[in-house]
Amino acid sequence: FLVGDTRRIIREAAQKSCFICCKMGATITCCQTGCDRTFHLPCAPDGQCVTQYFGAYRSFCWEHRPEQAPRPRPSQDNTCSICLDTVGDNISYKTMGCPACQDARFHRHCIQRLALHAGIDFRCPCCLNQEPFMMEMLTMGIRLSKRPPSWQSDPEAAPSDQRHGRCDAATCLCPGGREHTEAHGPWQLWLCSSCAAEGIHQLCSSLGNTTCSWECSTC
Repeated sequence: FLVGDTRRIIREAAQKSCFICCKMGATITCCQTGCDRTFHLPCAPDGQCVTQYFGAYRSFCWEHRPEQAPRPRPSQDNTCSICLDTVGDNISYKTMGCPACQDARFHRHCIQRLALHAGIDFRCPCCLNQEPFMMEMLTMGIRLSKRPPSWQSDPEAAPSDQRHGRCDAATCLCPGGREHTEAHGPWQLWLCSSCAAEGIHQLCSSLGNTTCSWECSTC
């Protein structure tokens, strides 16, 4: 943009309110013809909006965003192929699937994190399909990285087939130790809701019994 165009865009954005948070300064408008919804980029996930990070960099509100084709429920447990926690029964904004295989299901935030770590090696975590899978994820608003996989320089960042299984609290209160976990109760292990790479016992989190999710200090 020219300097004059940039100033004009800033002035126009200052007069538009985000339909998600209702604050002014919304710079993104749904590209669907006839739709005047505007929003802030950081608000997009809360409003289930999609921005495509390729080509014309189009953005869509929740009503006009692209959607994946419905798929039958997987033959195995309905769990995220990345963090192994439960996902929704049906394909949706938060629950995504691979276009090349039937059993891959994953949370949107999990596949986004994998995309940024995998870089040019990004592919389905189940069937390892790359080209159709990558294009579908781009269309659905997943942002990719053109860098080599992060685990080439940091082996600890490599994806693992095993669920994280220890409490990473500064002080673990469990009498059985950090590796002791139970299906329910105070020694149930919560994985970070964003990265699934760290965990904490329910009692060690100090969040109380009414909370069912936790996020590590890194995220």
